[in-house]
Amino acid sequence: MTAQSVFRAAGYSGSELFAYEYNSYGSNVANAQGLAAFVSRVKAQTGASKVDIVNHSMGGLVSLWYLKQLGGTANVAHLASLAGANHGTTAAGACLVFVTCQQMYPGSLFIATLSAGDETPGSVVYRTWYSPCDGVILPYTSTVLSGATNTYVACENHLTYLTDTSILSQVRAFVSS
Repeated sequence: MTAQSVFRAAGYSGSELFAYEYNSYGSNVANAQGLAAFVSRVKAQTGASKVDIVNHSMGGLVSLWYLKQLGGTANVAHLASLAGANHGTTAAGACLVFVTCQQMYPGSLFIATLSAGDETPGSVVYRTWYSPCDGVILPYTSTVLSGATNTYVACENHLTYLTDTSILSQVRAFVSS
């Protein structure tokens, strides 16, 4: 089961579901700029005034940079963050040769900039899902955002968020609210 299949089973059409792909080894600033352009294209294609963003892992950093640093809050209704590296992860220490891991490491300038001020700006409705069994987002509480609805999941590993129908159904209900 995938996120798209859960949404389609609930009546969403393929023309309502979009996936932004970014460079997993590149700059999260550049990835967020790409997300800004992608959101603009989706809005133009659909005529929607706002979009909903569902992210996972490093996608949390990309999404938050877009919202906080690039004015994205005017374009987004809901942000769902599944195991988002929202405050970084010490696991990034294993790949510091890549700029994305340097940015994702707790205490980096990127994380400090992202964490400064309001963590959930604008009228966007924010929700996160996090678990002590994650294994990649360390500490697992890095996903939690002040001002968001933070949903504790008893035991979910980092990748199974993407296939857990219970969590994905919660995400679908959240963005539909």
